[in-house]
Amino acid sequence: MAQNKWLVFALVMALSIMLGPFLIIFFASFEPSSTLRFPPTGFTLSWFKKVIGMSMFQRSLVLSLRIALLASFLSLLLGVPTAYATSRYNFKGKRLIELISTSPSIVPGMVAGLALLRFFVLLRIFSIETTLLIGHTAIVLPYAIRSTLASLVNLPISIEEAAQSLGANPIKSFFLVVLPNIKVGMISAFIMTFIISFNEVPVSLFLSGPGVSTLPIVMMTYMEYYYNPSIAALSTLLIGLTLVIVLIAQKLLGISKFV
Repeated sequence: MAQNKWLVFALVMALSIMLGPFLIIFFASFEPSSTLRFPPTGFTLSWFKKVIGMSMFQRSLVLSLRIALLASFLSLLLGVPTAYATSRYNFKGKRLIELISTSPSIVPGMVAGLALLRFFVLLRIFSIETTLLIGHTAIVLPYAIRSTLASLVNLPISIEEAAQSLGANPIKSFFLVVLPNIKVGMISAFIMTFIISFNEVPVSLFLSGPGVSTLPIVMMTYMEYYYNPSIAALSTLLIGLTLVIVLIAQKLLGISKFV
């Protein structure tokens, strides 16, 4: 009985640590005064209307969505073949490729952002938006590889061998047999990389430029000058959007059963 009480206590503490900050932001977004505070002194939806109508947030939101979608697509385009090669073949330098493919998730974001900044400054051939896209792709690529690799490891190679014994060449068996069987891993990788790219701060902070900034950077800049509930309202909207995407994917695709 005492053990159960300690388990309940640990569960409550874990939920409080994980959900507490989000609940504070959620309730603070309804504060009617012009100062961000908790608990709120009243209730209003005016801050939600304000942030939805602000052009600076609209432009940065469109940019963040575009970069996150393209970075997720590119990470799958590069990550699926990489994961397939490392899971199905043994070749010289395989361990080095695995190390390089996972290094962006190990290196601190500020270090990766500074390195990418110096790299693109030396090249001087890409626009700011293109550098953001390349930087975000580099950051989310390891997650695409790992998520896809998990699905490939659980896929018996005998299925491909059976397809090839029936006349399919390796490329045809890859598209007709492998990809359909790992689609859940690919979709989960796309969702994961999209959310990571959309919320990326350190790399975006280094690679952003005049008039081209992602939504998290614009929010940080806005908070330097204004301390009102508008940022809490925008954060609540973003949290709600993320939850909706994850819940829909889990409901329709059953991702939680596989990853």
